[in-house]
Amino acid sequence: MKLTGREKTELFLEGVVTVILLLLLNLSIIVLINQSISTNPGLRDGIFIIKRSIIIGPDHLHLWSWENIFIVLMILFDAAVVYWRLIRRYHQMQLRHIISELHYIANGHLNHRIPFKLKGNTQSVVESINALVDSVIQSMDVERAIESSKDELITNVSHDLRTPLTSILGYLGLIRDKQYHSQEDLLKYADIAYLKAKQMKSLVDNLFEYTKVKQTGTPLSISKIDLNQMMEQLVASFELEADKSGLAISAQETDQPMYIEADAEKLGRVFNNLISNAIKYGKGGHHIYLSCATGQPGEVVIHVANDGPEIPKKSLNQIFERFYRVESSRNKDTGGSGLGLAIAQSIIDLHGGYINVSSDQGLTTFAIHLPVKHGDQLKNPVQKAIAQ
Repeated sequence: MKLTGREKTELFLEGVVTVILLLLLNLSIIVLINQSISTNPGLRDGIFIIKRSIIIGPDHLHLWSWENIFIVLMILFDAAVVYWRLIRRYHQMQLRHIISELHYIANGHLNHRIPFKLKGNTQSVVESINALVDSVIQSMDVERAIESSKDELITNVSHDLRTPLTSILGYLGLIRDKQYHSQEDLLKYADIAYLKAKQMKSLVDNLFEYTKVKQTGTPLSISKIDLNQMMEQLVASFELEADKSGLAISAQETDQPMYIEADAEKLGRVFNNLISNAIKYGKGGHHIYLSCATGQPGEVVIHVANDGPEIPKKSLNQIFERFYRVESSRNKDTGGSGLGLAIAQSIIDLHGGYINVSSDQGLTTFAIHLPVKHGDQLKNPVQKAIAQ
């Protein structure tokens, strides 16, 4: 940190004034001591006896004059006091510069950082202030992102609710105005309105589930889960539905039982979403494969794969975003709420794991990485590589 000319002058005057005051103090002490010795014969005789009793070295030398030693000690003391006063004033100047920089940052210049390179605790203060400003800016960015996310959420929900609601109102209006030609038309209109209402309910349920699992304090009901048994249950649950879509679902079990500590209900929701998506969007495919294996120490990897259409490369990085859909139209028959994969990712995050997706002309595979023991946290190497 460079001092201004005024500060250098102030520091010089501080040193000069301190030296003058110390010289006056030293002179006063010497005068008082000399007067005390000259006016007190007993004190003078006592000092003489002390001088005779002190012997220095093998030659038995006597130190008859103590004035020089006293003067040297006073000079050392004075130097220490001058140094302390100058350092103290210099630190005050540093603090004054730091406060000035803080005022500059507080006036809205949040991209500014205190550039000083100091020593000792003062440098720690500077680094702490810079870190605090960085933290404040990061918090502000997060707050803006949250506000933007809320606006986006409201927009998407409004759009997805308005579409089926418009259809419901339209068909119910036809029924109310008796604009139907037969009982079959009446049942058809009522059935369409009912299906649209179910679509709205599904969206609301998914939205509620998404907001619930996104909360960091969401409680988990942890139990020991046999993954082989869970995959068998999933195959049995989806076998009929997959068969109706021309798909065969199968699970590849491990030779040895594989257990993890997790919330069975929420983990089941993850697999339900992934398998439902595979059935819904795997048109043209023939198989859905489930498998699990050990990964890194303390980690299991569960794969949900299908041989349906390839997911475009540009969609792979966005596929876990809420309301994102790979298909270009939001009104296709396959169009869901766009929350299934976002919910799945949030549940996996709650368990301390991560989920990745890969897709080519052969297979689309979702890889779920989970810690064996609850409370462990896995690092996603894909995100780490992106960050680097």
